[in-house]
Amino acid sequence: MKEDESPEIPSYGIVIIGAGVSGLYQLYKSREIGVSALVLESGTDVGGTWYWNRYPGARFDSESYSYGYSFSQELLDEWDWQERFSAQPENLRYLQHVSNRFSLSEDIRFESIVTECIFDETCDEWEVHVEDGFRVRCRFLVTAIGILSKPLIPDFEGMDDFKGPSFHTARWPHDEVTFEGKRVGVIGTGATAVQLIQEVAKTSKQLTIFQRSPNWCAPLHNSPIESTEMADIRSRYDDIFERCRNSFSGFIHDSDRRRALEVSPEEREALYEELYASPGFGIWIGNFRDVLVDEQANATLTDFIAQKIRERVADPKLAEKLIPTDHGFGTRRVPMESGYYEVYNQENVLLVDLNETPIEKITTDGIQCSDREHPFDLIVYATGFDAVMGPYNSINFRGLNGRTLAEKWEAGPRTYLGLATAGFPNMFTLVGPHNASTFCNMPRCIEQNVEWVSTFIEQLFSSDIRRVDVEFEAEDDWTEHVHESAERMLFSKVDSWFMGVNKNIAGRDARTFMLYVGGLPRYTELCDEVARDSYRGFVMS
Repeated sequence: MKEDESPEIPSYGIVIIGAGVSGLYQLYKSREIGVSALVLESGTDVGGTWYWNRYPGARFDSESYSYGYSFSQELLDEWDWQERFSAQPENLRYLQHVSNRFSLSEDIRFESIVTECIFDETCDEWEVHVEDGFRVRCRFLVTAIGILSKPLIPDFEGMDDFKGPSFHTARWPHDEVTFEGKRVGVIGTGATAVQLIQEVAKTSKQLTIFQRSPNWCAPLHNSPIESTEMADIRSRYDDIFERCRNSFSGFIHDSDRRRALEVSPEEREALYEELYASPGFGIWIGNFRDVLVDEQANATLTDFIAQKIRERVADPKLAEKLIPTDHGFGTRRVPMESGYYEVYNQENVLLVDLNETPIEKITTDGIQCSDREHPFDLIVYATGFDAVMGPYNSINFRGLNGRTLAEKWEAGPRTYLGLATAGFPNMFTLVGPHNASTFCNMPRCIEQNVEWVSTFIEQLFSSDIRRVDVEFEAEDDWTEHVHESAERMLFSKVDSWFMGVNKNIAGRDARTFMLYVGGLPRYTELCDEVARDSYRGFVMS
């Protein structure tokens, strides 16, 4: 090859970004419909969320048997879940098993950080650029990058000066990390931190927790799954997945059709006690139908949970610091715990309220707050993610006329069905903003997303159509529907990543709803209506 010649760029029918739950299934379906596909994955193995988040305590908060794939009877027959809420090591093994079972890794390019995706209007193809110089072209681009995949790394002064190990929970070392006999600082008290803190507290010499905003947490009630129970679960898989499909958020839990304000205080208290003592998200999404839409109803549940915290934390003043005052229970995502509040009764645990003594800088020996320096052997940043938009902003997507997706979504996402966006032809966004999967038991909604997109792509490949885009009117209507669906929910009244608000990111205070809360059954129905109506809202040429 001459020096002025460049190697030919490989071309595929579909390029998929990400080898997590959605990317693996999209690859499987792409093969099934007979379309060549390549997955680009930034990690060294499959797994997505369960590859990156290796911190101690990481686990499902949906029941394991309702989380796994439902598309393959062979998978259902051969995989035994070990716990009701499976931990990260098993979850990663499961996805590795899926990959091996269907030889998916043959079509995955690992250690491939996608930096740019450019739509070529001359041939209606995408050109995808990887950080190491690799390039690939494709007719259809499918993003499977997740909504909680870009870690939010804080920018405290002096972070590089700390002489001990420090890392973000979503970039946990692959080698074992021990806390025994160590002074550990954990910054954050969100869902990830809640899981981690319970593990660190077991063996650390001193655990110091830096909290800015407390969260409402509820008991997980995890337990082993014995072989006889697993056999029973396997015999009921059809019913389990049907129940998930028909529930509001794809979980086995669904709301009680009664209203909290219509029953007697005794009946209300009885249901709260029952749900608090039951496994999983029932206390959040299996509660009275009005607790997430009516402030008075929500107040009854909020008061109940606050009292539980007071009962579980020995120091009354400390208990009050752990009770949120800026939002009601369930109006943000609820972290699930197994003894979290009891951690604060231990002599080796200290809570630092950052509203009283904020962090000034990280030092060589620890963390300097406004009142004192806290010395540590290890610092963990449990500071969460740049949710929903972060993963998309990390890649330079360029659509028609060179316009970037970041420019288009500067004031908030605009999509059609949460699966496509006008001006970015031949591109589908699995688990994208304004998609039912963003407020869902993920795999249940992922399967719906992938199957719908794959059926559409199969029809496009069987026709002479080279370009499919979204009508602006259809996009406007869907975006309006998303916001109208949110208005009735108390989520929309609270600052959280649901609303695109993040106090850890400068300028991220504009409120625009990121999810879809019309419910999985309604979302599925609307997607199916679009397909039946010759994919109404899409422009094909």
